[in-house]
Amino acid sequence: MSTIVLLLITGLGLGALYFLVASGLSLIYGLMGVLNFAHGSFLTLGAFVGWELARRMGDGSWFTLITSLLVGAVVGAVFAAATEFFLIRRLYDRHIEQVLVTVGLALATVALFEGIWGTDQIYVNGPAWLDGTTKVLGANIPNNRFILILCAALVLVGIVLFLRYTRYGLIIRAGVENRSMVTALGIDVRRAFTLVFAIGGAAAGLGGVLASHYTGYVSPHLGGSLLIFAFIVTVIGGLGSLTGAAIASVLVAVLQQFANFYFDGTGDFVVVLLLAVVLLVRPRGLMGVKA
Repeated sequence: MSTIVLLLITGLGLGALYFLVASGLSLIYGLMGVLNFAHGSFLTLGAFVGWELARRMGDGSWFTLITSLLVGAVVGAVFAAATEFFLIRRLYDRHIEQVLVTVGLALATVALFEGIWGTDQIYVNGPAWLDGTTKVLGANIPNNRFILILCAALVLVGIVLFLRYTRYGLIIRAGVENRSMVTALGIDVRRAFTLVFAIGGAAAGLGGVLASHYTGYVSPHLGGSLLIFAFIVTVIGGLGSLTGAAIASVLVAVLQQFANFYFDGTGDFVVVLLLAVVLLVRPRGLMGVKA
């Protein structure tokens, strides 16, 4: 019983990490139709800046962790907004060019990160509590999983409330439905679309700092490795569905944990198999809408 509890809760923690990355992908695609292959770079930059800040503050306290989380989110948001403003804005409805530009940006930023911070993994330290465990129904659960679950839940609730109950949220949803009509009303839809990128980048930057504490290190390839599973989650959940991304994140991560434990490390294979089944049986994903 304790093993099942351990796998379930650690799976939820991993799923929370997947969601923090996939939420930005799903939000940007669902509202703007942009598949952003550079999204992992937002995460990696947030992780490196968060690590740099924590290293310079040097005390490993909760204040340092919270500050690095906030700064990582801000850096991710600024980088994402700049990407939309300087690159993506000119390429709406030109999907091939979007892919080429974002893939090129992803490759370039990895090389840039390697030039600045090197190619080796850099190990991170945080509050001592994060390295400990808490007993739940007989299972010793790593404490960093609880932080991941809490942050992912806050991000999900925050994005939903923003889109439903704020002025810019209404503008974004209206601009997606009928951009020309909203523009005719004198509203600058482009500014709202930049904000969408910023929100997605903030979630990725936050996820980057948390990912560094989850894995214990930060490296130039951290975002790229997580981006693969974020895309799988986004497709399984349904492109553009934030709720679908949340459900798929938990499903994929829990399945991955159980397969790794009971079937000799075959978690990645089982996840890819699940993706293939979903594409064959329900191509639009669990919560996706028909085109």
